[in-house]
Amino acid sequence: MSNVVRVAVTGAAGQVAYTLLPRLASGEVFGPNTKVILQLLEIPRSVNPKAMDALEGVAMELDDCAFPTLQSIVVTDDENQAFDGCDFALLVGAAPRGPGMERKDLLMKNAQIFQKQGRALAAKAAKNVRILVVGNPCNTNCLIAYCNGRDIPAKQWGAMTRLDHNRAVSALAKKAGVQNEAVTCVTIWGNHSNTQFPDFTNAKITGKPAASVITDRTWLETVYVPQCQERGKAVINKRGLSSAFSAANGALDHVKSLLATTPANDWTSAALVSEGQYGVPKGLVFGYPVKSDGKGNFTVVEGLSLDAFGKAKFEATLKELLEEQDAVKELLPS
Repeated sequence: MSNVVRVAVTGAAGQVAYTLLPRLASGEVFGPNTKVILQLLEIPRSVNPKAMDALEGVAMELDDCAFPTLQSIVVTDDENQAFDGCDFALLVGAAPRGPGMERKDLLMKNAQIFQKQGRALAAKAAKNVRILVVGNPCNTNCLIAYCNGRDIPAKQWGAMTRLDHNRAVSALAKKAGVQNEAVTCVTIWGNHSNTQFPDFTNAKITGKPAASVITDRTWLETVYVPQCQERGKAVINKRGLSSAFSAANGALDHVKSLLATTPANDWTSAALVSEGQYGVPKGLVFGYPVKSDGKGNFTVVEGLSLDAFGKAKFEATLKELLEEQDAVKELLPS
């Protein structure tokens, strides 16, 4: 095996990473001819004595799998060591929302984490690193990290809307009575939150406009859209815990899509640093329809139009992201 890829994962002892790591190590993502070095970050023992112990246990399990593609594992509580030379950085760890905590408080608590990680990535990561922020609120966490790590070009940063995209595909397929692969051209516009807009107006089912296959417009507007927006909450209500393996799967799908050329008749969803597309202010991390060149680069699919319903949803999610940006503006270097 001549190829080696270094993958940094934060929050590496958490539930999402527990599903993510064996799949990264197994060769599923980077192929059977690429060795993987996992560089795993957790919070220091002085903050949470159990976190590093748990991560060491995860590393033991990875060793016990004896994956032919897993070259080595780094276990650390130091961002600089975790990000040193990494080719991919999956920022999964984030501060959870505590009892009575306002959204602005959560944003500020995470801002301090991602400010530090952005600086460490700029200082230590490989030149062509690709970064995916998974930890919520992921759009604004990505914005903070990017603004504090500007030595890394904007095109190399992203936040995850692929979980939402997959949820949207599944919901349309179930309603239409088709397999998931029959649903294409789905877009998650805006924020990874309950203001996101899962766009059915540009989606296709068996190559036809989704709204011509599912003709119940009321269902699309009042059931499908809220169902996608609130899916995370629904999982928590049923499971008692937040989405884990589906979130990990979304993160892996994001990376796989970066590494494979998007089919000509389809696209996927990712939140990117805006260059002003669709009137979104430049620099905001916003969910878009995207295509990959198969070499690690997403580009925004342009020229799509939205009807009055879609435009209203688009503006609502944009407004929320601008409010989040304003809440953390003191930590965004100009």
